[in-house]
Amino acid sequence: MAIIQIDSIHHPGVEVFGTLTEAQLRNALEPEKGIFIAESPKVIHVALNAGYEPVSLLCEAKHITGDAAPLLERCGDIPVYTGNRDVLASLTGYTLTRGVLCAMRRPKLPSVEEVCRDARRVVVIHGVVDSTNIGAIFRSAAALGIDGVLITRDSCDPLNRRAVRVSMGSVFLVPWTWLDAPVDFLHQLGFQTAAMALTDDSIPLDHPSLKASPRLALIMGTEGDGLPADTIASTTYTVKIPMAHNVDSLNVAAASAVAFWELRV
Repeated sequence: MAIIQIDSIHHPGVEVFGTLTEAQLRNALEPEKGIFIAESPKVIHVALNAGYEPVSLLCEAKHITGDAAPLLERCGDIPVYTGNRDVLASLTGYTLTRGVLCAMRRPKLPSVEEVCRDARRVVVIHGVVDSTNIGAIFRSAAALGIDGVLITRDSCDPLNRRAVRVSMGSVFLVPWTWLDAPVDFLHQLGFQTAAMALTDDSIPLDHPSLKASPRLALIMGTEGDGLPADTIASTTYTVKIPMAHNVDSLNVAAASAVAFWELRV
């Protein structure tokens, strides 16, 4: 590996860790050449185990021979930028709580058909823009048996730095891709669809027909605006989580965890 000492945020090669925006990292014109940032040795190890390719590392000096040493060995001959804590904080905008950032190449995403081919339970994330919620949904999806994640284009990118961090690397464990077709396209792939929404005809989450469905896609929207009316109208079921104490709904990340657990197969 090449250890490169930096003393300025303008050092060539480190712009991916601070001065480039998420959109610039994503490289919308050529997504397969885009970059995302993974933070902390644990999360980076998960990404490497899943086959993601490292490009460069930003690491506090004390971690090079410390808890990041096994990680650096795995990453091979890539640049490892290091500097004092103040310089790194001025570059990234915050103190590195885990001491290591890794720039990694974005993978070529599978098609919707590939994600769904052998799946029994998938989730559609529809219009969720909060990166914390995206990360939390992925973590629950990985832990609670969801086979694939489909995301509408008006949602937050799962490889957003904060989403990756909140997911603890779970975004690397569950197959996912963007869904550009209407939700009812999933009916053509053999799925029944269930919109999580509060309507007069919503059935409870523990309704027997949901658990019995051999292939089910859960549609999750924001807790503010919820799902669009036309999306709800196109689904097989409209589903609600029964509530107590006059609470009307849960945060989308919490609701997804409840739904994933209840409908696991």
